[in-house]
Amino acid sequence: MAYYIGVMSGTSMDGVDAILTDITDTAIAPIAAVSVPYPAGLLEQLHQLCGISPNEINHLGQADRAVGRVFAEAVNKLLAEHHLSPADIQAIGSHGQTVRHYPEGPPGNQNEDGFTLQIGDPNTIATLTGIDVVADFRRKDIAYGGQGAPLVPAFHAARFAELGKNRAIVNIGGFANITVLEGIDASAIRGFDTGPGNALMDGWCLQHLNQPFDRDGQWAASGNVHEALLSSLLADPYFVSTGPKSTGREYFNLVWLRHHLHSLDTPIAAEDVQATLLALTAITIADKVNALAQIRECYVCGGGAFNSQLMAQLEALLPHCKVMATDSLALNPQWVEGVAFAWLAWAYFHRVPGNVPNVTGASRAVVLGSLTLAD
Repeated sequence: MAYYIGVMSGTSMDGVDAILTDITDTAIAPIAAVSVPYPAGLLEQLHQLCGISPNEINHLGQADRAVGRVFAEAVNKLLAEHHLSPADIQAIGSHGQTVRHYPEGPPGNQNEDGFTLQIGDPNTIATLTGIDVVADFRRKDIAYGGQGAPLVPAFHAARFAELGKNRAIVNIGGFANITVLEGIDASAIRGFDTGPGNALMDGWCLQHLNQPFDRDGQWAASGNVHEALLSSLLADPYFVSTGPKSTGREYFNLVWLRHHLHSLDTPIAAEDVQATLLALTAITIADKVNALAQIRECYVCGGGAFNSQLMAQLEALLPHCKVMATDSLALNPQWVEGVAFAWLAWAYFHRVPGNVPNVTGASRAVVLGSLTLAD
C-alpha cells in the first residue's frame, strides 16, 4: 500500500474533503473520504478575502492558519476513522483554498505579473498531522507562463484515459472545466474552464432562499429560462475566447449577473433567473463538447453531478453523447478533485509533470508543488 491523502476545498467553499488514496505506478485507488465544513466565521472571512476589503493582509494571514487547521482536522478525522497513523501515509497533497485567481493580472493591470493565491498553511497542516505536505501546486505553472489552471487534466488522463475511447471529463464545481481525452495519447490532452458551474446558482440561491445551494435544481426547475437574459449572459466574450483559459469568482459573480439584469431593465422572477443560470452552465459545457465531434462519452464529476436538473439538461444538449457521472468509472464524483491532489503529491515525489502545457499555456511540462516536512 502507498497511501496518499488529497485535501481539497473548491471555489464553492462548501467544505474540506480529505480523500485517502492508494497510488502506485499502475493504479489510483480511492479508499475513503471525509468532509469537514468551515466554521461560519472563517467561511465569512474567506468570502470577504475573495474581494478587495480593508486590512486584507492581517485577515489573509489569520485565514491562512485557520484554513490549515481545518485541513489538518479533516486529515486527522480520516486517520481516526480508519485506524491509521501518520506513518501509514506517504504524504498529503493539499490544494488549499483559492482566494484570488488573476493569471493574466488584475483588471486594469494586465501588463503586470499574473498570480493565483491559495491559502491553508502547509506548515500548520504538517505540524498538526505529523505528515509531510506537498502544496502550492499552481504557482509553478504560472511561473512558466501558464494559467495555473485547470490542473486536473493530467490526473484525468492518468485515471480515466482508455485505449480507443474518446472521452470528455467535466468537473462542475463552483466553476466548470472540461478535459478531452483521445484514447491514451498524452499529446492530445486538451482542457480549459468553460465558465460558471455552481457558483452563480449557489450565490443566487443563498441571496433569495437563504440556502447554500439549490438541491437537485428543484428551484431552477420551478422557473422558466428567460431567453433575453440568457442571450445577454452568453454574449460575454469569455465563452467564445479560445484556450488556454481559466476563470473564477473574480470574473463571474453576482455583480456580473446584476450588470446583465440591469441592462435588460425588466423585472425577472428570481426562480426564472435561477433557471437561466442553470441553462447557462449546461449550454456553455455542452457547446464545447458538441464542438468535439469525436466525443461520445461525457463523464461528470464535482457537485454538479448531483444536480439532477443540470444532468438532465446536459443529456438533452448532448444527444450524441452518453452523459454519466464518474461513478460509472468507479470514482465517486465528489472525490475526483481530492484524489487528483493526492495524485499530484505522488507525482511530486516521482518527478512526474503535473501540468499539461496544451491546457494551461505553460512553456513546458513541470513537476508541481512544494514540500513541507512534518519535522
